[in-house]
Amino acid sequence: MADFNPAGLRAILFDMDGTLVDSDRAVERSWLTWANEYGADGPAAYRMAHGSPSGPTVRRLLAHLPEEEIERAAIRQLELQYDDLSDVVPTPGALDLLATLDRKGLPWAVVTSADDRLAKARLTAAGITPRVLVTTDDVEAGKPDPAGYLRAAELLGVPPENCLVVEDAEVGLEAARAAGAHTAALRGLDGDLRLTTLSDLTAILTA
Repeated sequence: MADFNPAGLRAILFDMDGTLVDSDRAVERSWLTWANEYGADGPAAYRMAHGSPSGPTVRRLLAHLPEEEIERAAIRQLELQYDDLSDVVPTPGALDLLATLDRKGLPWAVVTSADDRLAKARLTAAGITPRVLVTTDDVEAGKPDPAGYLRAAELLGVPPENCLVVEDAEVGLEAARAAGAHTAALRGLDGDLRLTTLSDLTAILTA
């Protein structure tokens, strides 16, 4: 982290689940319940789904089924997630970091593999209200495609190369790199910055 120079940064783009919002337990419960209903491997489904839109994960797991059944299964998976917000909270350091960005006048956005309804529900549960939110409803392809991060940079009016993407999933980091952005990685992943929590980024930006 010591070699990172934030001078050229003009915006921060955040992933949602696992980055700004701690929804791990809710996500896991939804996938385990869904997998039990459809005879799939629950833990494998949860691992596959991390950072990616749920639809493609359902399709990979149930590729042997007719298209109509796959579509119904994907709808069911989202329904399980919509209804489970009981322990969705901000991740450690998230609210302090966002307050710091607002004080510094540094714009930020959320780019998520969730759809609009789920993203707004989880962000509201965590007490986070982004001015710019890009969901799977806003782009044709989800992560690792860069479309979401490119769209967020466009909406903020900032070139991608002047954006820092904060992610906790490899597919999200792939999307950020493909967009031409700098990366900050959580959960021990590789990025231009490696963060233990979002408090690390607050410290860098206020140094």
